[in-house]
Amino acid sequence: MSETDFRPGSPNWLDLGSPDTDAAAAFYSSVLGWQFVSAGPEAGGYGFFQIDGKTVAALGPLTEEGASSAWMIHFMTEDIRATAAAVPAGGGTVRMEPMDVMGEGWLAQATDPQGAEFALWQPGRTAGLDLITMPNSLLWAELHVADPLAAIAFYHGLFGWRSQDMKTPGMTYRVLSTKDGDQPMASFGGVAPLGDGPGGGVDRPRWVPYFHAEDVDATVAAATENGGSVLMPAADVPDVGRISWVADPFGAVFALLKPDPRM
Repeated sequence: MSETDFRPGSPNWLDLGSPDTDAAAAFYSSVLGWQFVSAGPEAGGYGFFQIDGKTVAALGPLTEEGASSAWMIHFMTEDIRATAAAVPAGGGTVRMEPMDVMGEGWLAQATDPQGAEFALWQPGRTAGLDLITMPNSLLWAELHVADPLAAIAFYHGLFGWRSQDMKTPGMTYRVLSTKDGDQPMASFGGVAPLGDGPGGGVDRPRWVPYFHAEDVDATVAAATENGGSVLMPAADVPDVGRISWVADPFGAVFALLKPDPRM
């Protein structure tokens, strides 16, 4: 996927909800080299993480009662009302009905039947992130749930996603791709069984963003030096690359990946 090549069903936006946006901005600036740019006083503290003026993610205060700090992956839809309507039809829950975001696009938030939260974005003036797959930007989106096949069926009903099994030691990993395009080139993420995540198990169903790290070990070291914690130490995964899982100082989980150059 190129910088702006968003197909229906692909991740096209990513933001972080944090209880302390100033501290979160400082952490990611030190760890991933991002600069935080406010969206203005009318945006309620929301703003953009950028590299050389190009948006790679966004940041805002927590808005839902009882919410904890977490990354939220948004998936592109050309008809947000129809996609949102398909969420409860498939057993999920719409947490926020579609709303117009100042002409930039339409936003909705949902939870899948197994409890993983995600969002929908219908482009307006903003198609999505300016940079993906490049160093220090979103590279992969991974879902951890108890029943991967049920999850794939649910999201297929929303986006028409395809999946392909990939055998790994002790588990079957399922690679996800959009409904259009050559399947390997249209791949954007995967599904793993709950319990096969960092430290021997993911604590709850969730989507996890992977950021492209040119030096995973150095990035992990920067994260710990700035108050983050390591959930899975850096390790080489055959035919994938070098991976680590990290949490920021407020517990938001993300992963780092340096892809195997042969892949």
